[in-house]
Amino acid sequence: MGTWDIGPFDNDSAADWCGDLEDATPALRPAMVRSAFTAVLDNGDDYLDSDLAVDAIAAAAIVASQLPGGAAITSPYAPEFLLDGGSIDVAGDVPALAVRALDRIVGDDSEWHELWAETEEEAPALAVVHQLRASIDAAVTQL
Repeated sequence: MGTWDIGPFDNDSAADWCGDLEDATPALRPAMVRSAFTAVLDNGDDYLDSDLAVDAIAAAAIVASQLPGGAAITSPYAPEFLLDGGSIDVAGDVPALAVRALDRIVGDDSEWHELWAETEEEAPALAVVHQLRASIDAAVTQL
């Protein structure tokens, strides 16, 4: 995985996923976001591949930005339509999927977590995911 920073869009796989989301029609985008979470959750207790994890983290950042009080997306690696002020529909059950996926990513048998644990940046990388989770969870309780 080519990673250059700890942000949700700061790696090759997430940037590629965001490019695919950008290229998709607006009608297909919500399903792509949902699919990023279900790919993680459908993995069960099997070892979770890092590419699945980083796609779900990027999707979670997008979901968080679309919920009440969510932080605007500013990363140049995020989908351009969001940087240009666009939006994406987030179905009512998607935030809960995002929270469950994020919990799985930082848990056991996760390549993403294992790779960060091998660096000095583990705590900041985990903090990014925990902040996304908290943001989504807080917005859900407001709905």
